[in-house]
Amino acid sequence: MRSSGLALLVVLSALSVAVAGDTDATMNAAARVQRLAQNIERAESVRAVKRVQETYAQYSQFGLWTDMAALFTDGAQLSYGKDSAQGRQAIQNYFLTKFGEGTHGLKSGGLHTQMVLRPLINVSADGQSAKGRWWEFSMTGQYGVKAEWAAGIFENEYVRERGVWKISRMRYNPMFAGPYATGWRNIDEDQKIVPYHFTPDETGIPVPDLPASALSPVDPKMNPATTLTALEQRIAVMNDEDKVRNLQNAYGYYMDRKMWDDVTDLFTADGILSFANLGVYDGPKGIRRALERSGPAGLKQGQLNELMQLDMAVAIEPGGMEARARGLEFGMLGEADTGTAFYTLAIFENRYVKQNDIWRIREMRIFPLMKTDYAQGWAKSQVIDPLPDKAHAPDHSQPKSDVMKPGAIPVFFLPNPVTGTPVSLPPGATTVGDERWLPAPAARKPSAPAGNLEARIKEAERRLAVSKAWDGAENMSTAYGDYLDDLDYGQLGKLFAEKGHKEVPFSGFYVGRQRIIDRDATAPAPGSRPRTMLPLHWRTQPVILVAEDGRSASIRSRLFQPASANNRAMGFGGGMYHDQVVLENGIWRFWSVVIDEHYFSSPTYEGGWSAAKLTNRQPPAPNTAYPPDIPLTKLGERERGFRGGVGDEISWPGIVPMWFHYKNPVSGRVPERYWPDCVPCVQFPETSMKNHGYLLPPS
Repeated sequence: MRSSGLALLVVLSALSVAVAGDTDATMNAAARVQRLAQNIERAESVRAVKRVQETYAQYSQFGLWTDMAALFTDGAQLSYGKDSAQGRQAIQNYFLTKFGEGTHGLKSGGLHTQMVLRPLINVSADGQSAKGRWWEFSMTGQYGVKAEWAAGIFENEYVRERGVWKISRMRYNPMFAGPYATGWRNIDEDQKIVPYHFTPDETGIPVPDLPASALSPVDPKMNPATTLTALEQRIAVMNDEDKVRNLQNAYGYYMDRKMWDDVTDLFTADGILSFANLGVYDGPKGIRRALERSGPAGLKQGQLNELMQLDMAVAIEPGGMEARARGLEFGMLGEADTGTAFYTLAIFENRYVKQNDIWRIREMRIFPLMKTDYAQGWAKSQVIDPLPDKAHAPDHSQPKSDVMKPGAIPVFFLPNPVTGTPVSLPPGATTVGDERWLPAPAARKPSAPAGNLEARIKEAERRLAVSKAWDGAENMSTAYGDYLDDLDYGQLGKLFAEKGHKEVPFSGFYVGRQRIIDRDATAPAPGSRPRTMLPLHWRTQPVILVAEDGRSASIRSRLFQPASANNRAMGFGGGMYHDQVVLENGIWRFWSVVIDEHYFSSPTYEGGWSAAKLTNRQPPAPNTAYPPDIPLTKLGERERGFRGGVGDEISWPGIVPMWFHYKNPVSGRVPERYWPDCVPCVQFPETSMKNHGYLLPPS
């Protein structure tokens, strides 16, 4: 009896230990899930802040002053150059008076396009406030009356009120402006440096780690598995948003180079391409026929077909099988050989579907807003393209719901992100582009989560890291442009990883953070005070591919480069950045920065990009004072045609080779010029991140 009692005690003790162990494991899982929830919320906050500012630009384009003001807190402060306003109502009145000239909506023939570029967002440690830096580039006026340019820097503050992000302070610092006829000029004789809200280290930390005191207590009644299922869905939305943005931005780059095979690849087999007031093209054959209205595939000498994808809002539909996007396409077109050039503006309203875990374009609807002759500008010229010939005619006409008439506004499919209500349309306005054309994709049957709880938590943490890397990479891209604009090389060098490398245009690569800093110390800012020149580096339209562990990423971004001076506008130039970033000691840093330039340039503002003539330039002089570690001449085919590289230099209006670090995101088609790793990595493997403990991002 005594021995059996002892045995029972041992069993009960063992059960007690086992139950306690299970309870501890459950609590550990619950704590991790709770922390994951807070990290997701903070990652979503970065994107919520971006959406508020992008929505501001979308509303501004159609004079929705009431909805613009609704994005602000009750007591918000507005500083717009020398003007100021306090409180939401005063801000609304300011927009109505300053931008709308007393009119809700735009006047007939009005244009009020405020593009927002280069976001750099930092959310506070407690997740309740944020700061953001943006560039704005504006094209405003009215046909028959006036046409004007403007550009400046926003340094804004945002707060989270009852779970909703709002603008609490908007500070717009004008940098250049002017009438279209004579072009923009610097605002100040000694152009100011707009103070940064961030340091180089803070750039690479969009959201600081949660302090221990900020961790929410774990609800003992929480079921970790059930809660995790909801969190997995929120992470999936962020992952899918990244893929849709990459898809749309890749589309823009393929359009630039008239890569018609690659553009067509991006659509589903039943996809459509529609142009308002022209018609609809069905399926791959129809879409290809629509593209060839602009000529055969490939650019010929002097052809410019830049179609920038900007101000994009993306939403993943419930179920995760469909997505929508609304954005602005800004075009710069021309033929240098004939001296023709045009600006275009259009809204795209797209639907995408996920097939075999790959996002594809299913419905692309383009709503042209403006096409103007470069020589005259939008106050004097409204170009109406002729109907296409029979060989390139649409397959059929549009439904009435997509016909653009006076007062028509392409639909805002998302509600106002602050009020949660549909936008308030100006008197007489109607919306177009909302009706579905193709049936909704089949709903995905819900499946049981794969793996045990521990495996699921690890996978969720990994997938969250991937989307956080997307935003970290975009922050880095912006900061590089900011510091370079201001010729602040001291801060620029601190953005790099310890063993990172940077290309100096037309010269070569400097390897290692200290070498970059030392080299830049030998390159003082051109000119002297007063600061009279603004050679800007707007890096936009990113395609960001993140390694599966979320610790490294590659970035392709467009260099959109206006230049300005005190006494004259200087036109535009364009290039392409191919960068890599890594997470080093918890901070995002540049591993590699590469610039291919210039794909086009304007000899003068008056003549624009189509006034350029072929010239033979002397090779750049070598840097003998502080020579690069890897000269461009050592990189062979990758630098063929570029200034300072190998072979004969190709300059605009010649067509410079364009390289891609990724395959077609839908078909996997390999581009003609494909370079998935950093530029010096093939000849100099020690410069590759994969030889320093990082995964190479997918291509």
